[in-house]
Amino acid sequence: MNTQAINILAIESSCDETSAAVIRDGRVLSNTVATQQVHERYGGVVPELASRAHMQNIIPVVDAAIKDAGIDKHHFSAVAFTQSPGLIGSLLVGACFAKGFAQAMHIPLIAVHHMQAHVLAHFIEQQPEFPFLCLTVSGGHTQIVLCRDYLDMEVLGETIDDAAGEAFDKVAKMLGLPYPGGPLVDKLAAQGDPLRFKFPMSEMKDYEYSFSGIKTSVLYFLHAQKKIDPAFVEKNINDVCASVQHTIIKMLMAKLEKAAKALDIKHIGIAGGVSANSGLRRAIKEAGEKNGWQVYIPRFEYCTDNAAMIGITGYYKFLKGAFADLSVSASARATWE
Repeated sequence: MNTQAINILAIESSCDETSAAVIRDGRVLSNTVATQQVHERYGGVVPELASRAHMQNIIPVVDAAIKDAGIDKHHFSAVAFTQSPGLIGSLLVGACFAKGFAQAMHIPLIAVHHMQAHVLAHFIEQQPEFPFLCLTVSGGHTQIVLCRDYLDMEVLGETIDDAAGEAFDKVAKMLGLPYPGGPLVDKLAAQGDPLRFKFPMSEMKDYEYSFSGIKTSVLYFLHAQKKIDPAFVEKNINDVCASVQHTIIKMLMAKLEKAAKALDIKHIGIAGGVSANSGLRRAIKEAGEKNGWQVYIPRFEYCTDNAAMIGITGYYKFLKGAFADLSVSASARATWE
């Protein structure tokens, strides 16, 4: 083995996935993810249960990632972990393990911002040109990010309330769909008419978003329709899902196109869990053809929370010598780096 290789062990534990990955010189050798099923019965993530599951999963997941990579634990150059944002109890599990591993192996510690990692997930298998514009859409965040370099990013605009992914999940719950509902809305939307029902698009300044309005609008709409026909949801669920998804995607794409035009940027990507949505992936490809963009979309496994994106961010931080002290704390809502 080349002892000069940069081997990064990466840990992701921001929400309800425990993940570990091994990155060698910017290439993914392994990416292991343990998804927590315990939250399904509650219709959403229960923070305390998530923390306990991380404690049970962290050692087996890291062990599996190291074995899958075929690397000796003594050959790591650094350990990277999600420092923020996320559920504080979940973050602490990953942070404490990473600190312990770094101390035991006498290697540097690298603290990673989860949203920065979603953006850099593009660089696992692709090399977008800078400047690069990324629409990052997840259950907790919706942002348009200007990337001047790997570690030089600026949030141009973000949601002031609910994120797009949160809106999808809440609408799914209104429709009686099990958690996580976002992917189910996408699946049902593929069989529905996106223009059948009209829902309002929020108008926010600059590049800001708001998705609380459509959530409320759907709530009142369903309440009114069920008064007329109690079986309305069962009879029209595909069209409702298609119409809601169509509206959310239109809001997302309108701001992204506005930013791309204003900044004259042609290299555009989407990231985050909602970037796995088939409607959004199709919309950005169509916008790319219309506007002459070079479009980048990560593979599905790198869209949702995973340690490979933490590792690739850790790799670029390693190259810059951007290490963290052992006193670094996990943070539920740390500022963007």
